[in-house]
Amino acid sequence: MSSHSADVGGAVEERRYAAVASGGAVTGPLMENAAAVGHSGDMASDNSMTAWQVERPGPMRTSPLVRVRIERPVPAPDEILVRVRACGVCRTDLHVTEGDLPPHRPRVVPGHEVVGEVVALGHEAGTEFSLGDRVGIAWLRTTCGVCKFCARGAENLCPDSRYTGWDEDGGYAEYATVPAAFAHRLPDGYTDSELAPMLCAGIIGYRSLVRAQLPPGGRLGIYGFGGSAHITAQVALAQGAEVHVMTRGEKARLLALGLGATSAQGATDRPPVPLDSAILFAPVGDLVLPALEALDRGGTLAIAGIHLSDIPPLDYKRHLFQEREVRSVSSNTRVDAKDFLAFIDGNRIEVTTPEYALADADRALTDLAEGSVSGAAVLLT
Repeated sequence: MSSHSADVGGAVEERRYAAVASGGAVTGPLMENAAAVGHSGDMASDNSMTAWQVERPGPMRTSPLVRVRIERPVPAPDEILVRVRACGVCRTDLHVTEGDLPPHRPRVVPGHEVVGEVVALGHEAGTEFSLGDRVGIAWLRTTCGVCKFCARGAENLCPDSRYTGWDEDGGYAEYATVPAAFAHRLPDGYTDSELAPMLCAGIIGYRSLVRAQLPPGGRLGIYGFGGSAHITAQVALAQGAEVHVMTRGEKARLLALGLGATSAQGATDRPPVPLDSAILFAPVGDLVLPALEALDRGGTLAIAGIHLSDIPPLDYKRHLFQEREVRSVSSNTRVDAKDFLAFIDGNRIEVTTPEYALADADRALTDLAEGSVSGAAVLLT
């Protein structure tokens, strides 16, 4: 973690404690009367909450995630406090918990697909949100707003960007905070459980589809078929694409066909037709080669994950010649999120969401690690 990130993290903590001391910095009945909090049956009136923390990153079999009682967060002046209703279980949470991503915050609370209710607002949080609003908290938490990337609309590339559930505590808890400028209004017509995976799996899949440069009516290959892929496939189908899925799990292949994919085969199998574009969702570098071989001339492969195992050596003629391209995908912008949420407001997306209680967050991540989750798992508080 950069020294800037450490400094900002300390500043946030200082602002939160200052808000408590000032008395008038935070509005909302929750802050005014802690005894009125009664939540999830076991919510104490002592300003504490249940949460899961990454105690020591490592494989899930080593129990890196621990359930704790910690102090309920207090929003900084520009933040809102959200009572968590649902939090998606994302593969990035697994990368944070198992140590594939380097720790940015000791004992961090994972989770960045949060749907909840606004229960308090910092005095500089603006007027976009009110008490009782349903809001979403996503992966991108803050950016500097002044660097050349932010200035040109590429805030996902900001060197000083910070992330929910990695740099700051996330949604594997009963409450979470978020800067009001990075919270998201959510469309009606979906349950909390359905919306939670949309806030990362959906948004990053949407950006990956843009990065893959799929032509109108084109043939899209999807490698790996978990939470993000099964949402992205539906977006592509709604846009008129022909979708082919390559994934290891039989249940995932059946899900793909049920959602409208033209074909579904093994992860390394060749699709029945050449592909105009492909997206690699599985964090497996070995799949880059068969994905490139499956592309037609001029095709593009977008790699959607934040983490990828090593890529084997490429053969130029087999994998890249004829103007095939490989593109990475780095987080998302707030514009991506707004565009995607507007899309699902007008186009119904069916989300397969195996549900777990918050108390079973460790089991949910273990199931994800073992490949036994079909769709996008969600924690309910």
